[in-house]
Amino acid sequence: MITMLLVVPGCATWSTAEHEAPPSGTASTTEKRAPTQPEKILITTEDISDRPYMVLRDIKVTVNKTTIFHKDPTKAAVNARLREEAAKLGADAVILVRYGTVGVSVISWGSLDGRGRAVSFEK
Repeated sequence: MITMLLVVPGCATWSTAEHEAPPSGTASTTEKRAPTQPEKILITTEDISDRPYMVLRDIKVTVNKTTIFHKDPTKAAVNARLREEAAKLGADAVILVRYGTVGVSVISWGSLDGRGRAVSFEK
């Protein structure tokens, strides 16, 4: 057991991500966009009504902790993963963000889900 503690401590979390097509009837685009910088992406649980945007994709991420000894995943960690995935799509924001609950699963000592809609502001 002590050997395992010495081998694993560097990896606190790991994560997964999925991209889903936006719902039908939503103004969206399938064009390839240049990646953006993750730290510039707005994250909000609300819709944005003060400026027009184009829906790129719906995103779902899961952040997992590696061992029982690490801290549970946080909303901040989920937001960071949402930003990373949205940046790959060339998004300006992730809107309508929703969070799951922290729970133990077969493959993780704890996980936290997050989902939202990646959007690009119309210029």
